[in-house]
Amino acid sequence: MSTGSTGSLLPKWQLAILLGAPIALGLGYLYYRNQTTKLCEDASDTGKKKISNSKDKSISLDGDDKMLKEKSEPKPQSELEKAIAFKNDGNSRFKSGKYNEAIEFYNKAIDTCPKTHPLDLSTFYQNRAAAYEQLKKWAAVKEDCTSALELNSRYVKALYRRAKACEHTNDLVSSLDDITATCILEGFQNSNSLEFADRVLKDMGRRDAKEAFSKRQVVYPSANFIKTYFAAYINDPLTKNSNDDADYADDSGLSRAKKGLKDAKYDDIIAACTDEITSPESSEKRKLEARLLRGTFKLLIGLMDEATQDFDYIVDSSDADINMKVNALVKRASLNVQNDQHQKGFEDFEIAEKIDPQNADIFHQRGQVFVLLEKHVEALSDFNTAVALAPEHCPAVVQKCYAEYRFATIVQNQVQIYNAIQATHRAVEKFPNNLECYNILAQILSEQQQFDKADELFEKAINLQPSQASLYVHRGLLHLQWTGDITKSMELLQKAIEVDNKCELAYETLGTIQVQRGALENAIELFETALKLSRSELEMVHIYSLRNAAIAQLNVAKKLGLDLSSLSAVSQVGFA
Repeated sequence: MSTGSTGSLLPKWQLAILLGAPIALGLGYLYYRNQTTKLCEDASDTGKKKISNSKDKSISLDGDDKMLKEKSEPKPQSELEKAIAFKNDGNSRFKSGKYNEAIEFYNKAIDTCPKTHPLDLSTFYQNRAAAYEQLKKWAAVKEDCTSALELNSRYVKALYRRAKACEHTNDLVSSLDDITATCILEGFQNSNSLEFADRVLKDMGRRDAKEAFSKRQVVYPSANFIKTYFAAYINDPLTKNSNDDADYADDSGLSRAKKGLKDAKYDDIIAACTDEITSPESSEKRKLEARLLRGTFKLLIGLMDEATQDFDYIVDSSDADINMKVNALVKRASLNVQNDQHQKGFEDFEIAEKIDPQNADIFHQRGQVFVLLEKHVEALSDFNTAVALAPEHCPAVVQKCYAEYRFATIVQNQVQIYNAIQATHRAVEKFPNNLECYNILAQILSEQQQFDKADELFEKAINLQPSQASLYVHRGLLHLQWTGDITKSMELLQKAIEVDNKCELAYETLGTIQVQRGALENAIELFETALKLSRSELEMVHIYSLRNAAIAQLNVAKKLGLDLSSLSAVSQVGFA
């Protein structure tokens, strides 16, 4: 749970815009939503409608009603004219809500239409599918839409309608393929289609993540990640006074675990803590410390339920001191937020604050959560308290600057924006060896279009700690925004992976760029790697959405014979 050097300050929709990527379908709806001030709720002008709104049924139909003839006029002579007349009669019944009667006329239109007119015939099948949809006969909807698409493979309305039918029958893979094709053929310009795709991707992502997370192989984060995590705490009993040689004087489980923490040899820490907890010679105080260390590492590797059990034990123990209990509550709060249980997380923060309102970690960690939730007023309040309690704690100081900047941009106060930027400069001067300061100031400056200065800051930070992979990721994104140089950006992202092959952010970002470039097969491989490194089910939901979007685009490109490198340029094809 960090907005600094362990992660990205950019919300996902900003990443989408940075990559110029409604093409990255997993980010496409967020891109569209934040590029427009208002979603088009009335889609009648484009011949589309929201999935949840079926009141305007006329927009479901194709065909020119002007072709309807007065009864006094002579009947059509050709078979095609007869078929069109039947279709028009069906449209009239449809608009009156007489769906079964409409279907009878569409049947006649289909039976009458010459096979030499495939586009007209596809329209009749699509209109009959619209009537079946109103009757919730989803199998018939899919069958008729498939018939329409066999006659016209780029028929947008038929694709969209079949996607809905597949969603209703829980065939999410087919639904995603069809709505992806719809988005591509519409040039990613229809908000309803993008919202539909976003919903299906999330549903699939939740399903896939739930199944995969329970079966995943545990992977420890990199040493840099773990060190940065502990550095974000000022009152963590696990690292406070950790240089006492007495901590490592014997061969007990706790001593081995604490020595592993000190020497950055993390793989055996959980087992060593378990030895301490199960030792009959160990005191309750040492067992509590071992539980806190074990729970922390289980949190770091994504064993959320087991971590919760350790934190619960400490919180409920009458033998745990105040600092240990507060630390367990704060970490449990972070865990709950990562599991998308925000209310439980904030309840833990409140309990911790009541126990020890002078502990800066409570306010600093909760402030970070508020930033991630884009609640900047609340974040600023917590960071102010954290800095007042711990004025020399660099992460709190610089993240307070960021919260001030974020709030100032929301209210569009130029004076406050300037003051926040200057405060961040002062933080860099005060803490010249802290990567968090450089990282945050660089990202603020890049948002202010001061790309050259931001790049200089990233370069300085990389020189300070060349093994910090996330710095290369952020610098790569900077160059993408600054110069549009995808090659340079990819080189920096590859460097991030080179220095830390466990940097999930690098794989995810590189995969998203590869989607943008049309290299979907490589993008899928990168997302698969990112999934193996994910530490929470919620994180996996997002990455599965990106992976599934790439798979769907690859499927659609093959089916429709599209150039993968220019999908976003495809114009809408279909009937009005």
